[in-house]
Amino acid sequence: MSNYFPSMLPAEELAQVKYIPTLPEFVTWIEQKWADLPCLSDTVNTYSYKQVCDLVARKRALLNDLGLQKGDKVAILDNATVDAVEMFLAVTSAGLVAINLPAQLPPQAIVGCCMKFGVKVLAAGKEFMEATNGAPCKVIAITDYADHTAPVATVDKNDPAAIFFTGGTTGAPKGAILPHRALMRGSLNGLYAPGHQLGCHRYACVLPLSHVFGLIYSTLSVLYKGGAWYSAGNTKDTIGKLPVIRPTMMVAVPGICEILLGLVKMYGQPFLGGSLKVIISGAANVPPKLIGEFDAMGIQLFAGYGMTEGANLTTGNIDVLTKPTSVGKLYPEQEAKVVDGELWFRGDNVFLGYYGDPEKTAETLTPDGWIKTGDLVRFDDEGYMYIVGRIKNLIILANGENISPESIEEPFYKDNRLRDCLVKEDEMDGRQVIAIEILPRMEEFGNAPWEEVEAYFKDLVGRVNATLPSTHQVSKITVRKEDFKRTGALKVSRNQ
Repeated sequence: MSNYFPSMLPAEELAQVKYIPTLPEFVTWIEQKWADLPCLSDTVNTYSYKQVCDLVARKRALLNDLGLQKGDKVAILDNATVDAVEMFLAVTSAGLVAINLPAQLPPQAIVGCCMKFGVKVLAAGKEFMEATNGAPCKVIAITDYADHTAPVATVDKNDPAAIFFTGGTTGAPKGAILPHRALMRGSLNGLYAPGHQLGCHRYACVLPLSHVFGLIYSTLSVLYKGGAWYSAGNTKDTIGKLPVIRPTMMVAVPGICEILLGLVKMYGQPFLGGSLKVIISGAANVPPKLIGEFDAMGIQLFAGYGMTEGANLTTGNIDVLTKPTSVGKLYPEQEAKVVDGELWFRGDNVFLGYYGDPEKTAETLTPDGWIKTGDLVRFDDEGYMYIVGRIKNLIILANGENISPESIEEPFYKDNRLRDCLVKEDEMDGRQVIAIEILPRMEEFGNAPWEEVEAYFKDLVGRVNATLPSTHQVSKITVRKEDFKRTGALKVSRNQ
């Protein structure tokens, strides 16, 4: 096993780190390990690990009293709240399967999801109760709990623990089934970062719990290391409370990092609370400019790579200043190989399959446990991984050559005046060409006229084209005044 990640922790903390394979064991462990430390906070009230685990035990009893059996599915519909975290821990430690529904789902989609997954109980936050009308299952308030406790269930590490929606930037959403071992391996990987990690950090949760990055890295990993988790509910309100929370670490997608930078420019660095030292970012391309701007403020912005089907954490990079375009090295206890340019990996973090979709499962998961990621990658001589592109995004040229749009986008992201871009196949003068849409960082242009902005990026395209083979060069340029359509993780959607 590579020592890259374990060596980040002080020896006395590394000795305390162990892999806990199931959620029931995890809940028991954190109650004993971190009992009196602050655990969950809504930014007004803060609850210790002992208090939280007691309420989790009462919510477990409530679920048992409803007659639910091992493996039954419980949907959770709420923002990132204390009650939502407690309900997730209660569901999974009771041997049930949790489904965190995206908060933006319309009522008809909530009904559809409950029917599709055979949900027995839907636990909803107060502001979502009206949206649950018509749900084909029992609906309870997420704040409910019994007046007695129930012990954790006995489960196998391979039993299903949660279902997450995944569809990437192009596909239709699918339900990825993650077993206990995968959730817990991903959560353990989230402990690895430079310096002291156990019982000493405050996290602001700015990601939804329906997103695997928000649930695993921004929540379960925080609890694993005895951190204090803070959320004011939704992303906007939590960001507004950063001066109160004073986080020392955060987990955020690049789009939220951009928002934070903009707020710092408006209100000054104290807006972040004055204690922030590390941001873990992923789920989309992390531009080197972002890394540099946060580094200038004394904040380390680390990058990584993962996918829902692999419990979120596959690689991580703390060497972003020397390897700014790499997504890092493989986390421990994984095997990886590159097959025809595509990354395959396997380990405890691998999912069980897509709910009710054996065909899609067979396309992604081999019989001997390898995930075929669909991501084209390369490794350098030191073991750092680089994303080259996505198989499904490949452009087939007239000469039959396959090219990755991401490989053409990469040099554009080195320009500090570009916020995002999208390369795709398009038509011009009756022929197929390679086109690019560019979203500028308008703050970099001051009060310059729009014509000057367009001229700058036309010149940039010319300079990049000069480095590319003629077959790969961009022929059509669009400079956008409006943002791209984005996914739930704020990635640029390729379905524009």
